[in-house]
Amino acid sequence: MTAARAPLDRAHVLTSAIAAADESGLDALSMRALAARLGVVPMALYKHVADKDDLIGGMIDTLVAAYPAPPAESTWDDRVRSRVAGARAAVRAHPWLPSAIESRTTPTLSVLAHMDAVAGDLRSGGLSVDLTHYAMHALGSRIWGFSPEAFSGAPAADAGADPAAQAALAQRFPNVVAIALDAATRNPTGACAPDAEFDFTLDLLLGGFARLATADWSSTGATD
Repeated sequence: MTAARAPLDRAHVLTSAIAAADESGLDALSMRALAARLGVVPMALYKHVADKDDLIGGMIDTLVAAYPAPPAESTWDDRVRSRVAGARAAVRAHPWLPSAIESRTTPTLSVLAHMDAVAGDLRSGGLSVDLTHYAMHALGSRIWGFSPEAFSGAPAADAGADPAAQAALAQRFPNVVAIALDAATRNPTGACAPDAEFDFTLDLLLGGFARLATADWSSTGATD
């Protein structure tokens, strides 16, 4: 006799959808495929999620709600770093998450709660509401643990490539090639160090916010 299947509920549907996306990617996720994974007919899912859009929103909410809270005694900037680190860990574990977040047009309650927490940390550091508004825009997708890249790779020298072609490339784009060669030398595992670059930019932003707060920065002009 087979064991009875656990009753289906929204949480079970969402965690199963997350696991399916982890295995095959978000594009491969469909209501029909998820129903087959759960051993139910597709219509059974609609008792718990309205449609695929609601499903993806719920998947995001499930992961965002699980971001760890920073230590209460930490400084405002370390609290922001801690929240971003939690978000970045989720992105590493679920590579489809950035595209899912970027596909949203309306923030859910968990998404708003995370945004509100980051904004609260900034304000607790002495940033005005005005500066906090601009700071949130500057942070952008970094509060979700990822950032857009100007390019995925650079035209660096390739030992197996035609030396004449490489020389021509370096002559035409000397600065880009110099950066790529230097990065490849410093990081033998690859031309870029994404985590170090991410943290570098986050530190620059937080330091800049602190400086502007001290200077009483305003979007409508500096105050006396």
